[in-house]
Amino acid sequence: MEPRPSTTPHPAATGHFVAFTAIAAVVAAAAAYASTAMGLQAWVMFAGWVTWFTRPTSARLGVEAVICMWLGMVLAVVGHTIVELTAPVAGAAALPLAVLVLASVVVGLRTTPVLNNMLAWFVGLVTFFAAEPEHALPGLLTLIAGSALGAFAGFACQRLQHRFAR
Repeated sequence: MEPRPSTTPHPAATGHFVAFTAIAAVVAAAAAYASTAMGLQAWVMFAGWVTWFTRPTSARLGVEAVICMWLGMVLAVVGHTIVELTAPVAGAAALPLAVLVLASVVVGLRTTPVLNNMLAWFVGLVTFFAAEPEHALPGLLTLIAGSALGAFAGFACQRLQHRFAR
């Protein structure tokens, strides 16, 4: 019978785990505080945080992810408009029609450099539709501000972890 590998982590690995966890927790708490202090929804900030970490291998890929999320929010405005314009004629089919258009755009861009982060696009779509802003443009700007804070927090977390958790 082969010996089982040890499940006890090496002390250095434990220290890294604790440091990574502490850094992420402190940065997330600070971002949540900043978000609410600025009158922004903390959940929107976390949408930016999540988006940043969809491709955490570099700052460039993080920025590209955030661009995709913001374009997803803009695309959601288009989808909302499609529903409003087609609902009188299409009835219950208005939303599926809008989703068909939106999904076609997002999935169609999956091989396009910079715009190929489908998960980030869908986070943007979900964020806008979940927020249900009364007015599209001010709502969009508020969502962009909140998610930018979260993306910056994700960037800061990533950099601090890299620097201090070696």
